[in-house]
Amino acid sequence: MPRLSDTMEEGTILRWLKSDGETVSRGEELVEIETDKATMVYESDQEGPLTLIAAEGDTLPVGTPIARVGASPADGDGNTGLAQPSAPAPAAAAPVTAPAPAGPEPSGERTERVKASPLARRIASERGVDIAALAGSGPGGRVVKADVEGAQAGATAPAAAPAAAVDAVATAKGTTTDVELTKLQQTVARRMAESKATIPDFSIEIEVDMQECVRLREQLKQLARDGAEVAPTYNDMVVKACALALREHPTANGSYRDGRVQLHSRVNVGVAVAAENALVVPTVFDADAKALGEIAREARALADRVRAATITPPELGGGTFTVSNLGMFGISSFAAIINPPQAAIMSVGALQRRAVVDEASGEVIARAMLTLTLVCDHRILYGAEAALFLSRVRELLQAPAALTL
Repeated sequence: MPRLSDTMEEGTILRWLKSDGETVSRGEELVEIETDKATMVYESDQEGPLTLIAAEGDTLPVGTPIARVGASPADGDGNTGLAQPSAPAPAAAAPVTAPAPAGPEPSGERTERVKASPLARRIASERGVDIAALAGSGPGGRVVKADVEGAQAGATAPAAAPAAAVDAVATAKGTTTDVELTKLQQTVARRMAESKATIPDFSIEIEVDMQECVRLREQLKQLARDGAEVAPTYNDMVVKACALALREHPTANGSYRDGRVQLHSRVNVGVAVAAENALVVPTVFDADAKALGEIAREARALADRVRAATITPPELGGGTFTVSNLGMFGISSFAAIINPPQAAIMSVGALQRRAVVDEASGEVIARAMLTLTLVCDHRILYGAEAALFLSRVRELLQAPAALTL
């Protein structure tokens, strides 16, 4: 199992792109693997016949052999070229090797003479197929997965659960369906539980007069030529304002690891994107140094790749701060969960016209207002410093000319 991201600990084989026993070339797409961040295609770095070890749907730790390319030393042909060296299997993996058939073997050697891929042996063991009785269709007469499955073509399907048991469940809660979490959903669940259980957080919020940002966006939309240019959204403006404020308040751009606060030289803002049944946070790197239009184009491209499931692990890592926006759903304000080990996360509510008192005239007028909520790790940020950072973000949004520089 290859390590496809810096945080990857295990991966799930979604689909083999080559068949057991098929000859593959270096650089050919071999397998689709689901990691904790994305689905990736892994290419073969060897040439030769493919021997599958792991099956589709298997979840295995990084470093566990999943296939061999080239003949196995067990074949006795002297070819030991492997995609990766054979490693001793852990104790839990012992059932992979098919047991010898029950009863005495006349020669005592019949099972040992059978050439079969580890995957075929495991499937045969699970399904009770005598692998020694099969004719192999793989290289050198090796028994492969297709041979075992072909021998089971007439197998009887498992009996259905007793009707009484189904009825008992149905009368209590109606029809219950178990939905397995994807690797991404499992990772999100684990990290959010870790965040709430280990981070002593607090939240502060502030009202922002976005009237000048509304005017700026109208001007930028007029400058966009026939849709060729991407007009920045209000969220893009918040990202840029946060990036500039993070440069001035480096503690808010830090993280907490092993009892220490780490301060980062780069300002990389993660932008939360709602994917299918999951939350993904791609990163706008060096957001403080990028123009507002550049942030808008990059954020839109990243969101498109998230929704198309083509985002790559490097684009999902390296974040030092996160912006999460639910304003498009009409949510006035909310407190997001910190993305560990980051110091804080900015929650953005809906832009709404509200009645406010004009400080100059004392009159009640309608203004475009926005609520920002900053959720902080109290081990890194204290109240006064967090308030100064949030106030600076408001200043930049209420006088947004600095965002365009």
